[in-house]
Amino acid sequence: MNTESRSSAAGKRPEDENLGLGANIAYGFQHVLTMYGGIIAVPLIVGQAAGLASAEIGMLIAASLFVGGAATLLQTLGIRFFGCQLPLVQGVSFASVATIVAIVTSGGGLPSVFGAVIGAALIGLLITPVFSKIIRFFPPLVTGAVITTIGLTLMPVAARWAMGGNSQAEDFGSVTNIGLAGATLAIVLLLSKLGNAAISRLSILLAMVLGTLLAWSMGLVDFSRVLEGPVFAFPTPFHFGMPVFELAAIISMLIVVLVILVETSADILAVGDIIDTKVDSRRLGDGLRADMISSAIAPMFGSFTQSAFAQNVGLVAVTGVKSRYVVAAAGCILVTLGLLPIMGRIIATVPTAVLGGAGIVLFGTVAASGIRTLAKVNYTNNMNLIIVATSIGFGMLPIAAPSFYHHFPDWFATIFHSGISSTAIMAIVLNLLFNHLNWGNSDKQSVFAAGTDRTIRQEDIACLQDGDYFVDGKLFDAEGNEVTIEVCKGRSGRQPVLKPVAEGH
Repeated sequence: MNTESRSSAAGKRPEDENLGLGANIAYGFQHVLTMYGGIIAVPLIVGQAAGLASAEIGMLIAASLFVGGAATLLQTLGIRFFGCQLPLVQGVSFASVATIVAIVTSGGGLPSVFGAVIGAALIGLLITPVFSKIIRFFPPLVTGAVITTIGLTLMPVAARWAMGGNSQAEDFGSVTNIGLAGATLAIVLLLSKLGNAAISRLSILLAMVLGTLLAWSMGLVDFSRVLEGPVFAFPTPFHFGMPVFELAAIISMLIVVLVILVETSADILAVGDIIDTKVDSRRLGDGLRADMISSAIAPMFGSFTQSAFAQNVGLVAVTGVKSRYVVAAAGCILVTLGLLPIMGRIIATVPTAVLGGAGIVLFGTVAASGIRTLAKVNYTNNMNLIIVATSIGFGMLPIAAPSFYHHFPDWFATIFHSGISSTAIMAIVLNLLFNHLNWGNSDKQSVFAAGTDRTIRQEDIACLQDGDYFVDGKLFDAEGNEVTIEVCKGRSGRQPVLKPVAEGH
């Protein structure tokens, strides 16, 4: 295939649509607002755990924005072997918070954290070929369960945002906060109802802006600190010291990296399903390698492990904007915010409750997309129903009871405390057990699939002969003679056993 043909073929992919500079920036800014709270949460928590001053915590935040933007550009635009070229926003992974805090508080400090992230990410980079080969074990049965769980897992985040974000604050859960979240949600729905395609696609961004203005009119937004601090600042390499490589810290961080690989695989497959584009093992591998190389470079600038943001997958689903160039624009905005702290301070004025109102729609859309994927699954006379039920139920355990795994070994708790990775692991294992390993499987209908469809036993079909046909519920042979149907007393009347008793049948 020549270059022109390849470009033509590539241009047919939905993610390759370029909406123009203005639209890319507007929709990209919407992505930034959606994930801004998540991307600054990790450096805030880590900085406080490390006992850093406010100015130094600000440097951690700026570094996270800068590295997240660069990683997003690598993932969306891609170079050879790196980047899946899908609309995925990259940022600091929340899965690593517990491990990072543990390393910091145990005396290792940030240098040990940075060394652990670099070492674990490089190991993760080496094993990505293994992960990229498992795509055939991610049918709609698995991806649907994982996508649904991603949405359900994020709902507690939306709830906390809607309540105010800070559980220690006096107004946490107040009527004012929840009312502001409800007003933002109502604005999203109203703008989506207007019938204008452009406004509908920008409904999340516009709702956040209007919600912030509403909060300002109520005296809930303070713009006074926007001008405090430097306007421009470049993340200083190794500002917090050279990385220290400790084996125990690297091993504990490697567990986190494995979780990130599972979650990123799920996100790549999820967004591929949402925008209806092909994701093969090579593309999955390119995405995972971009994830790992970004994570390995991040500590040099003062940031941590990188991964795809599930909430932005929801934004792709709710807006219908599939272009990777929109997300690349978001990457440029993040890089700019990392270089211009004043812009970050402006965005930081968006009340957490406003984010919560928008998050209800975003995260709920992710779950709905998963349900739509699960609708494609065949549940007739197989164990698929119990696979879905067990996988989602297993993933909900740490969400329903966050302390569920507190008495388990740290490595086990780290893996399964994530509802997303729990569901992914369980769905993959059960799919392999019931749909790929045929040993021990029964050809009888599973009790868990009972009632999902009307079935007839194979031995009943064997009683029929060539030319037999049904008319008005009666069975006739090829010569038009009626064949008596005898219903087995031990079975439901809905599923009669066919027992031809006429002579010669």
